[in-house]
Amino acid sequence: MIRIATAGFQHESNTFSTVPASLERWRASGILEGEAIRAEYESSQSTLAGFFAAAKEDPEVELVPLVFTRLTPMGAMTHEAISHILDRVVGAIRAGGPWDAVLLPQHGAAVAETWPDADGELVRRVRELVGPEAPIGLALDMHANISAQMVANADVTTVYQTNPHVDAREQALHCARLVIRMVRGEIRPRSALRMPPLLVNILNQGTSDHPMSELLRVAAGQRARRGVLSVSVVEGYPYADVAEMGMSFVAVADGDQALADDVADRLAEAAWSLRAALNQGGTPVDEALARAKAAPAGPVVLFDVGDNVGGGSPGDSTFILHAARRLGVRDLVQGLCDAEGVRACQAAGVGGRVRIAVGGRIDGRHGAPFAVEGVVTGLSDGRYEETGPSHGGFRFYDDGPSAAIATDDGYAILLTTEPAGSPSLQQFRSIGIEPTRMKVIVAKGVHSPRPAMEPIAREMIWVATAGVTTADLTTFAYRNRRVPLYPIEGDARFAAR
Repeated sequence: MIRIATAGFQHESNTFSTVPASLERWRASGILEGEAIRAEYESSQSTLAGFFAAAKEDPEVELVPLVFTRLTPMGAMTHEAISHILDRVVGAIRAGGPWDAVLLPQHGAAVAETWPDADGELVRRVRELVGPEAPIGLALDMHANISAQMVANADVTTVYQTNPHVDAREQALHCARLVIRMVRGEIRPRSALRMPPLLVNILNQGTSDHPMSELLRVAAGQRARRGVLSVSVVEGYPYADVAEMGMSFVAVADGDQALADDVADRLAEAAWSLRAALNQGGTPVDEALARAKAAPAGPVVLFDVGDNVGGGSPGDSTFILHAARRLGVRDLVQGLCDAEGVRACQAAGVGGRVRIAVGGRIDGRHGAPFAVEGVVTGLSDGRYEETGPSHGGFRFYDDGPSAAIATDDGYAILLTTEPAGSPSLQQFRSIGIEPTRMKVIVAKGVHSPRPAMEPIAREMIWVATAGVTTADLTTFAYRNRRVPLYPIEGDARFAAR
């Protein structure tokens, strides 16, 4: 049997958030071990599901899940948290060895107080532990800020190639298959990483939209070349103030470093030629609401870009709600993270009336609390399941104790205890709100809600709201990024070869 270990953690760290990713939060989210990992992820479409699928299709492979944890994006990981998790993961790999290979289900944009390149630190430690002979496979999110340390210490690196991320399982399966082939001596992967001085605005990262669709077309052409094993376009994560922030490209070729280098160079050059198109802005709040109000029918989906929970925001922005009330826009549904509001609704009970202010509490940067008066229409534990396509391929969700309010002036408000994006219509339906009956849906996210919203939306508008995930990167004070970096430095230059 080929024995393969899988262990790791996933976090997208927004270094501009004031909410730290503490060990307490990681423990509350769940640090899973052994078969609990299989139970949670094998039936999903996530990265781990791809690893499990690779082992299931090959009778000579035994995949052993050791330790895994993931946490909603927020601020940087504390020293206590990263130290504990690294020790748990590396310790489990050490205790269960020897291994023929290791598969790491990372995100790629984790930042810790101790190690800005937290993912790279894990890969380095695993390489140091297993030595140069045991293959390491690294499967990453498309928003990874990939470092040279990650690629140098892994034999195979694959990355999601869709945004919203609906191919997590597929890319992880590909990674695992290549690692298994390497164990058998069938291939000799050689990797190349290119990091042009380029950001891509979060609004322009949809892979079915131009210009990302054009860049992926170029990648598909490179992938077809003889000897190429894997090609990855990586959008990067602009809310992490680290040296690796920005777009990157990874190519893996079979025993041919020059081929891998050439593929990565061609992709970097193609992206550079599209740099202006990769950096366009969104729609102002009032303009977006006016379009929604004038629309003959709904739902019109407004993406609250500045409060993108999947990017590290707190999920309690009220900018759109306040503007909607001012402009007379009604028949609108929106979720807000507000544990205090949930408790008030629980005290009133279903059918009871509440008069409270909700949202705008967590960090004071996402609008003022929004006054509501109305009826509590639902209470739940905040757990729901999505069996259809979802961003990241996840199936089970837990927003914490939740409540629904129908306000007297025409709003449906979903309150959650934990910060929650808008990944699924089941989030609303599980508490009795039917979103398709609303004229306007405010979705917390940029591309992650699209699998849920695109099939039912009459129109989709990306709103240029303020917040820690705003599309306007000029509002952030970067201290550790590379210089120059387009478009912050408009005169930046690049030549791959």
